[in-house]
Amino acid sequence: MSIEALKARIPDFAKDVRLNLSSLASDESLGQQTKWGLLLAVAVASRNSEVAHAIGVEAAGHLSAEALTAARAAASIMAMNNVYYRFVHLSSNKEYATMPAKLRMNVIAHPGVPKADFELWSLAVSAVNGCGLCIDSHEKVLRDHGVDAATVQAAVRYAAIVQSVAVAIEAGDAEAAAVAQAA
Repeated sequence: MSIEALKARIPDFAKDVRLNLSSLASDESLGQQTKWGLLLAVAVASRNSEVAHAIGVEAAGHLSAEALTAARAAASIMAMNNVYYRFVHLSSNKEYATMPAKLRMNVIAHPGVPKADFELWSLAVSAVNGCGLCIDSHEKVLRDHGVDAATVQAAVRYAAIVQSVAVAIEAGDAEAAAVAQAA
């Protein structure tokens, strides 16, 4: 499956989502590795196998093996960190913030791609997963690496669009199943 096939799967009620996905395919505001790693990381974070597969197939044509691994690693490590650090942030008991996390996360220090790319992918996944503490942390690292606000905003826009594709496809499938069951 390709991104074109994904666009065809988006129901008519989500036409804006289809148009937004089309705009990502032609967007040249990010470098190829940054763009395709970002798309793959947020597709994996969407937890929709169809979206992850379609974007993964296309990303494979644009990324090295190391970058493919790093994008998947960003989604995986942030799945863990976003749960933990969102808890620390949201808990009214501030003692948790003083305790060591005891989570292995060596890939953050040695992702196999430039640090700014990995941090951008991690920030976008953190936006999908709703972890404010992680968003702030990754945004600070990005700014320290000279990444501008427009690039950070683009990454979150990519995340929002890919997440909305997953939701629209799932909603369309549920609607079709309900219609079929009623028939």
